[in-house]
Amino acid sequence: MTMSVGWYLRRLSRMGPQEVAGRVGDTLRRRRWRATPPDCPSVTGARFTAVLPPGTIAAVPPDAAKRLVAEADLLMEGRAEFFGVVRDDLADPDWWFDPKTGRRAPEGYAFDVPYRSEDAVGDIKQIWEPSRHQYLTQLAAAYALTGDERYAERVGEHLRSWWQANPPLRGVHWLSGIELGIRLLSWVWVRRLLDGWPGAAELFEGNPVARNQIWHHQRWLAAFPSRGSSANNHVIAEDAGQLAAACAFDWFPESARWRAGALRSLERQLRANTYLSGLNRELATEYHGLVLELGLAALAEADAAAVPVPATVRLVLLRMTDALAAVVDNRLRPPRQGDADDGHGLIVDGAGTDRWASLLATGDAVFGRLDWWPTVTGTDVRTPLLAALVKPYPHTGTGPAVSRPATRPAHFADAGMTILRGPEEIWVRCDGGPHGFLSIAAHAHADALSVEARHDGVDVLADPGTYCYHGQPEWRQYFRSTLGHNTLQLDGADQSVSGGPFLWTRHAQSRVLTAEETRWSAEHDGYQGTVHRRQVELAAEEQELRIVDEVRGPRREARLAFHLGPAITAELVGNQARLTWTRDGEDRSAVLDLPAQLSWQAHRGETEPPLGWYSAGFGRKEPATTLIGTGSTDGTEGFTTVLRFRG
Repeated sequence: MTMSVGWYLRRLSRMGPQEVAGRVGDTLRRRRWRATPPDCPSVTGARFTAVLPPGTIAAVPPDAAKRLVAEADLLMEGRAEFFGVVRDDLADPDWWFDPKTGRRAPEGYAFDVPYRSEDAVGDIKQIWEPSRHQYLTQLAAAYALTGDERYAERVGEHLRSWWQANPPLRGVHWLSGIELGIRLLSWVWVRRLLDGWPGAAELFEGNPVARNQIWHHQRWLAAFPSRGSSANNHVIAEDAGQLAAACAFDWFPESARWRAGALRSLERQLRANTYLSGLNRELATEYHGLVLELGLAALAEADAAAVPVPATVRLVLLRMTDALAAVVDNRLRPPRQGDADDGHGLIVDGAGTDRWASLLATGDAVFGRLDWWPTVTGTDVRTPLLAALVKPYPHTGTGPAVSRPATRPAHFADAGMTILRGPEEIWVRCDGGPHGFLSIAAHAHADALSVEARHDGVDVLADPGTYCYHGQPEWRQYFRSTLGHNTLQLDGADQSVSGGPFLWTRHAQSRVLTAEETRWSAEHDGYQGTVHRRQVELAAEEQELRIVDEVRGPRREARLAFHLGPAITAELVGNQARLTWTRDGEDRSAVLDLPAQLSWQAHRGETEPPLGWYSAGFGRKEPATTLIGTGSTDGTEGFTTVLRFRG
């Protein structure tokens, strides 16, 4: 996807003067670096001391270790999956190759590479993901757990290969700060987990090529931070990687300055990216998880290096952890809201490890669980590793006074999110919050007043997800559109106006009117001259969810969408849909009574245009049933939808 002149003008319109000035400086610096690349200073006597405390590896639960080793063995065979694409070429990878399109990224000065163009480069996510080197942290962890040097030797081979193929400022891997930040974090953990291997020092601190790469990564991050309207989760990753490297690889004249700058920025950006309620301001749940992972990993590095950390850093991470515990359903699944690209901050676990259970387990180890937290089942490798490095949370004494919720919160006023809970593990998310974060709201969807409804963890009324970012504009548009969510579309338009795949030029403004234990209502002004108001009520005894949509304004064409989860089979007769599914071998069912004023039709797996899809993860999609009611509204009569669960 190549950006037009119009896109650049729209993007510029969302920037403030300070951001524009910073980006002009970035452009000049790139030109200067092309002519005169920076040189890494000579280093003597470098040592790595940020090792795990004795006994840490022994604390890893055996079942978690078994899952990790099984994953590592597949990696040793060269097998892995990234965003739905299965690869068998990772025993000796081509770092610039995209297996999805068959294209190979062009060489040359990094900032000349048109990475947004799939025709020129391929799918950039497919190229970048293996080079985050998180599969190498898995191999290194397998070495730490087993002592089998095959894993360590493979890590060494791949790092030397990557360093040789990607010299500083050359090629596609020197373009994005989030990639450099996460890669540095991976290298820190690789060195830590390989500490018992005789070749570890020769691979890292004794290797001038490694030192040169680490220095250039940090120099890059110090020079080109994400700015202004782009300072979302990317800047957290940049700060976390910079802080981790400056703590663990404290070998350079600039290390202390880089460390102090990264810590200042991390503290500021964690606060900026997080509501006081603890939810992430991007209102994209997977990025809540990514930021929390990155924050915990950065905290672990600072504590391991005895670097004082501002108390607000721990406080924000604590609030984020409590918020996560509050919003998950009974199966520990959080909302599916906004963009999701399967990004992780630190991976040392095998397949089958629950990401959210792992984060809550780490939260319990670091901060202590509250009585109302859900019970976390399952184990992971990462929790004992992080907990061994992070200092215990100061519940008393120094630091700011902390008032944690005495009961499980259901309404997050600043984020506009309300969770309704009923019997039979009924879980409902109602969205009346801001459109997104910062002026471009990069990871927002046009989903004002949308709802999600689950029964025992199964998506019944589902948020379809994200699927893709680059290269497939019609799919990107669909999955972030108003029609692609469980809400009301008027006159065929989105509530908010898109200016590009990560840019919104006008944001719908929502406000919550009622937020009670079983009732919620909100409205938004996205359709100029018209107000859409929605009321949601969960009748616990009847196991019934009632949704009433009202439109105030002139007559307009209307489409009301309800997206069903992929496990749901629907039989639509007139304006009633009978829903059936199976959970743990047990047949379940519900009835969806739809507004009779609209003409209802079921859609499934359609492509021209896209309609009736569910994306369980980035790069993956599957057909799912979407019910669309078509008609008009004159502002005098509401639309009432009733979902009745029957056990």
